[in-house]
Amino acid sequence: QVQLVESGGGLVQAGGSLRLSCTASGRTFSGYSMGWFRQAPGKEREFVAAISWSGGRTRYADSVKGRFTISRDNAKNTVYLQMNSLKPDDTAVYYCARSWRIVPGTANEYDSWGQGTQVTVSS
Repeated sequence: QVQLVESGGGLVQAGGSLRLSCTASGRTFSGYSMGWFRQAPGKEREFVAAISWSGGRTRYADSVKGRFTISRDNAKNTVYLQMNSLKPDDTAVYYCARSWRIVPGTANEYDSWGQGTQVTVSS
């Protein structure tokens, strides 16, 4: 069983940047893809980005392409989400998750989830 803990969320003005981190404990996540999802109040959880275990493949939602970058450091059991040019619509709780598939884009393809970290972007 892997435990995932997100950090790095907070309040930022529109146009600003944040970097989220997700650190795994227990079994490592080497060999698994990692993904980020987000959920805004009253909305369904949506896919944001994913990265393969080697880091060689990535996938992004259209809404964040060119603004967000996912990366990972397997030696530190950590995956990152660099978020630039933030918009109020990016406000949500951000979750990281682990998958046995290669950069999947749907939540049901992920088997372990973190508790989430709040990101709030003010206008």
